[in-house]
Amino acid sequence: MPANQASLAAYVRLLRENSNFRRLWLAQIVSEIGDWFYILSIYSLLLQLTGKAQSVGLAVVLQVLPQTLVSPTAGVVLDRVSRRRVMIAADLARMVIVSGMMLARSKETIWLVYPLLFLETVMWGFFEPARSAVIPNVVGEDDVLVANTVSSMTWSFNFAVGSGLGGLAAVLLGRDAVFVLNALSFLTSALLIRRMKFHEPHAAGTPPFHLRELVDFSPIVEGARYIRKDLRMLVTVMLKGGVGMLGANWVIFPIMGERVFPVRLGGIDIERGAVLGMSFLMGARGLGALFGPLSASRWASGSPSRMRKGIVLAFVAAAVGYMALSAAPDLLLACAAVVVAHGGASVVWVFSTTLLQQYSDNRFRGRVFSVDLSFCMTAIALTSYTASVAVDHGISVREVAFVNGVAMLLPATAWLCALRLWREKRNPAVP
Repeated sequence: MPANQASLAAYVRLLRENSNFRRLWLAQIVSEIGDWFYILSIYSLLLQLTGKAQSVGLAVVLQVLPQTLVSPTAGVVLDRVSRRRVMIAADLARMVIVSGMMLARSKETIWLVYPLLFLETVMWGFFEPARSAVIPNVVGEDDVLVANTVSSMTWSFNFAVGSGLGGLAAVLLGRDAVFVLNALSFLTSALLIRRMKFHEPHAAGTPPFHLRELVDFSPIVEGARYIRKDLRMLVTVMLKGGVGMLGANWVIFPIMGERVFPVRLGGIDIERGAVLGMSFLMGARGLGALFGPLSASRWASGSPSRMRKGIVLAFVAAAVGYMALSAAPDLLLACAAVVVAHGGASVVWVFSTTLLQQYSDNRFRGRVFSVDLSFCMTAIALTSYTASVAVDHGISVREVAFVNGVAMLLPATAWLCALRLWREKRNPAVP
């Protein structure tokens, strides 16, 4: 079996034999499960105290837009200093920030949620590109797709488990306990990453980094030129912007959970039933994102050509899933539609990440992934807030879901057209 063929045996082998990747993987598990516990509590708190979809929409914007604003700076920093140290610092900062959420207890203090979300997202804007950029440094070239699939499957598992248990934890333990658990998860993640030992050639032999360099835009311009010099790299970097168009789900799922599919069981009040409804929909998203890459990566077997073709089909699956969600008569079928939609979206994420890792130069990789994520975060911010405004102006959440599904046909069509670039003269830098 080729080393880069994504299979259960390959996943187990990588985790067993590569201690650095194993620690990075364990750090991902604890911090992401804590995050999904936490975010459900935030959304339900906002809806409870404000009653407006736009409060959730604004929260989503503050969870994603700062990453776009910080990405140029983050990319420069990550290409100059130890990415491992950046991840540790970001985790410790987030531990303090999420602890502050316990201060938001009433309509008078709910405003605290917004600056805290902003600060947490800034830290994430440094952490996530660093994590993506170090994967090729801690695994062999043939294991990059395997590592990315493991990371994506883990994210999906964490989302499903964290969303499901997060709803139960908020109902049974209360929001403060959820916030404490999330803070502890970041501390645990930092300790695990601290134990990683690997070479970071991009930082070797470079002069000390000075804060004044943050206002020196020449490295940013250099990174932009690097991406722009090959049209195929540029369109691949933009793929996650297409995935980000599904950002409306951060508003659709909480509103559907509260107003369309609340769980009605004996002894559960309306507020708790709404939290459980949100939890089931978000858990279904996690399941889809788990099984989508699992099957698609095995089919692609590391082939760049297959991954590029698979991206088209994955976008179509996302479109069909959201159109089906808009007409779902009950929670079970709604969850099934969400599984299909986010199975497709996650395949796009894994394949686009792998393609970029395969042909981006290590010297520029931090900047490449900062731009990559910034396209996604900008799209999430725009679509989520637009969806919240639409709901507050009387458009049904089912109609919003349908429009979101139709919109996903746009990146599918654009990428299908872009595939002709690989049929033209081959660039040695891009497989």
